[in-house]
Amino acid sequence: MTATQPAPAPTAASWPPGLPRSLEYPAVPVGSILRAAVRRWGSRTAFVDHDVELSFDELGARAAAVANWLAEHGVGRGDVVAVHIPNCRQYPAVYYGVVMAGAVFSPTNPLLPAADLAAQLSDAGATVLVTWDQVLPFVRSALAATPVRTVVVTGEAHTLDFGARLEGLDDGDVDLADLLAADPTDRRLDAGVDPAADLAHLAYTGGTTGVSKGVELPHRNVVTNVLQSACWTSGSVPELDEAGDVTLRQMLGEDEYPIRLGGARLVNLTPWFHAMGAIGYLNGMVMAGTTTVIHMRFDPVKYVEDAVRYRVTSIGGAPPVFVALLQVPGIDDADLSSVRGISSGAAPLPVPLIERLQALLPDAVIGEGYGLTEVTMMATGNPSFRSGTRKAGTVGVPIFDTEISIRPLGGGDALPAGERGEVCIRGPQVMRGYAHRPEATAEAIDADGWFHSGDVGVIDEDGYLSIVDRTKDMLLYKGYNVFPRELEEILFGVPGVAGAAVVGRPDETAGELPVAYVVRRDDDAGQALTPASVMAAVNERVTPYKRLRDVVFIDAIPVSAAGKVLKRELAARERETAAEG
Repeated sequence: MTATQPAPAPTAASWPPGLPRSLEYPAVPVGSILRAAVRRWGSRTAFVDHDVELSFDELGARAAAVANWLAEHGVGRGDVVAVHIPNCRQYPAVYYGVVMAGAVFSPTNPLLPAADLAAQLSDAGATVLVTWDQVLPFVRSALAATPVRTVVVTGEAHTLDFGARLEGLDDGDVDLADLLAADPTDRRLDAGVDPAADLAHLAYTGGTTGVSKGVELPHRNVVTNVLQSACWTSGSVPELDEAGDVTLRQMLGEDEYPIRLGGARLVNLTPWFHAMGAIGYLNGMVMAGTTTVIHMRFDPVKYVEDAVRYRVTSIGGAPPVFVALLQVPGIDDADLSSVRGISSGAAPLPVPLIERLQALLPDAVIGEGYGLTEVTMMATGNPSFRSGTRKAGTVGVPIFDTEISIRPLGGGDALPAGERGEVCIRGPQVMRGYAHRPEATAEAIDADGWFHSGDVGVIDEDGYLSIVDRTKDMLLYKGYNVFPRELEEILFGVPGVAGAAVVGRPDETAGELPVAYVVRRDDDAGQALTPASVMAAVNERVTPYKRLRDVVFIDAIPVSAAGKVLKRELAARERETAAEG
């Protein structure tokens, strides 16, 4: 079945009332998003970090300053700037400065091991690296074999004061304060950018299941997906302002979208080096006039404190974030009555977790979406409008101009509704390809423009997509396909279970044995759990070949900075155990 914005069925209100199925995407560079936001939102607070505010006006000036400094130092159209810093108040100015200079933003996880960092910088062809002062000694050891020739350094001192000078820099290092203090005039250095051809982002896949690959995203892709996601979540359509820059016009009223443009507040800890962060929680927030409170590290107690303090209207993140928040002491008594929206991404949200969130925040619409770096960010979403039909356990329907097709895992024609297969995506947000990897690109994107995701999914009769698992996570037990996601869904419903992940244990006879890694909640129910009781709770609900063969209790499920479970670490542990045995 191919789902191309299916008409709302009698039992499912899936499409925002009155919004078109297709949007007009203006041919503008990414910098246009910030220019329109500065003009529209002006003195409104855009970001808050360590209680220090940054207005839209100042963000515009600082971004222009960064762009001008880069241009004056020979960095421009097509040059790759790697940004190797955590979320902080200066990050948005760096990001927009890079793309407004016509250069290519290449986000880099600041926790990458030295060898992986060097490999990514070399693969990207980065000539400029923006990095964090605390990791500078570690970074220097990774630079020798890379094309990086300019190292710009920032740190917490700049978070508090853009004019602060850093200590301990080498003669060749550049203090980010120099860039932030350059000429703040917007010279529109990106005027010559071709939105369809010139890259805005060179983003690397998470590498949760293998080698990270560079995803080429032209300006058109970024602007398109920011608009697709922002219009979907706010009930808006794209609009050009008086200067020809791109913004939003909210079409639907407060009865359907109580969070209005220019009125949203949220705490963000989704990393901006991740697709969901750069598109949804940076560009999307700037376009919508949102006030974003930045948390560099996830402290669940501090998160709840700031959510109450700033009267946040939305809570967003990956499933592990919500698992941790629900365990904060006193969460049931915290005043979160201002919350009207909950947004989850990066990994499937278990239904029992959705039910617990809905019980805690009865006035909030819980919207789960789906996407990948290869489709810029977002491909599907559950309806955000209040009267919409949200199906727990699904990631919603295809958003504007997006098609989803379910294909057999071994290849072939589209499958009918209700049958499992590989999720394939077609739309204007699909990447140009993998950098320097034509074979991998041809394998991922077929001749008809369908991107083959590697995810296993199913579409129901109303066009709602459910993600069953990753093809690379699927286990083979005596020739039978076992999808860990199905078992994990059951595990999350077991009283006392706070987190869970299922991987395969190598076995000469069976091939792979399903094994669950489980985090116990810090309560009586959690402490009462035993491997036998957990296995019994799961195995009585599944067919024999899917049954768990062991349960391992663990303090925390390993996750990436973007919140995705690192199953490769658990699988490696199982392989090591099997080899030793």
